[in-house]
Amino acid sequence: PINPFPVVGNNEVEKVRYNEGKQQVYINKTQYFKGVSTEIWEFRIGGYQVCEKWLKDRKGRKLPIKDIQHYQRILLVLGETIRLMVEIDERIPAFPIE
Repeated sequence: PINPFPVVGNNEVEKVRYNEGKQQVYINKTQYFKGVSTEIWEFRIGGYQVCEKWLKDRKGRKLPIKDIQHYQRILLVLGETIRLMVEIDERIPAFPIE
């Protein structure tokens, strides 16, 4: 996976936090998703910070492997979305299109 979940544990979402220096999203004191850029972590859709909201909606639950893989796909898709948005902005320098 692009964003590994390297530490074995109970997979329980206790407190969601982001370590910008290490680019890690923690779900509890020891477990985290690795390699999450600040740009992906802060990405918003409809006013919601996607990465944080998805995990906070699961607070108090243990993430099965299926949910861990789903979150990894969310991170991947957000990265690709950001890349495409930049590419579109480069190709369409002015709006509205003339």
